[in-house]
Amino acid sequence: MANKDAEKWDFIIKPKSGWSNIDFGEIFRYRDLILMFVKRDFVTFYKQTILGPLWYIIQPLVNSVIFTIIFSRVAEIPTDGMPPFLFYMAGTVTWGYFATCLTQTSNTFVTNREIFGKVYFPRMTIPISIVITGLFQFMIQFVIFIGFLLYFWYQGVQVVPTFMVLALPLILLQMAVLGLGMGMLISSLVTKYRDLTFAMTFAVQIWMYLTPVVYPLTQVPERYRNLYALNPMVSVVETFRGAFLGVSSIEPSQIFISVLGTVGVFFAGVVLFRRIEKTFMDTV
Repeated sequence: MANKDAEKWDFIIKPKSGWSNIDFGEIFRYRDLILMFVKRDFVTFYKQTILGPLWYIIQPLVNSVIFTIIFSRVAEIPTDGMPPFLFYMAGTVTWGYFATCLTQTSNTFVTNREIFGKVYFPRMTIPISIVITGLFQFMIQFVIFIGFLLYFWYQGVQVVPTFMVLALPLILLQMAVLGLGMGMLISSLVTKYRDLTFAMTFAVQIWMYLTPVVYPLTQVPERYRNLYALNPMVSVVETFRGAFLGVSSIEPSQIFISVLGTVGVFFAGVVLFRRIEKTFMDTV
């Protein structure tokens, strides 16, 4: 009896019930593990590359130049009076962070199945680490964007940032939450439907063209804009442009719709992710 009373465990793993039972305290206790995953992802991705983090700079520059040539010079799509290069770079930088979070999070279960099968830790730590890793990419590209913004301003271009620049942390938070939620949703479905892995490339590309990345919101007929705003990234891209370029047609009601959509996607992703993580080893 004495031996039984002497047995005290520091940590007890119990099955979790409930459709939205998220132990944020547990996730916080594993913050060192999250940082380790961030370091792993960063080192693994660039370990065998020649240019390393320079790819973060090359990608938005090349995309912005191509978009400027094709959509501004050839297709002659207006950019609401803004320099086309700045206009497209603003859209590319914001979309790039979201797309990175979405595509990399969508393979969570498949990519990490060996780790999941050997040791216990909160499974959500990996998607969270991906979002944090993508934040480094965004910050590098954002600094480059600000550099070009200052250059055009020095050249006399009327670029007038607004008070909305103070909302940048909220814009980043919405992109992170949306990418995290949609990525967890897709990663849960990929455990049973592997075709989604191949469809992701096309889906992300289509989603980009359904977002005002290469054209302004003013090109969408006004009667369809509220419906168009159901795409949460519409508000994100337009708000970012409005904050730093001073040009945007987004309405407060459309921002509200976007935020509601983001919250809905996040909770749907969490619910399915929490449900699948209990049994995914049987199907992956």
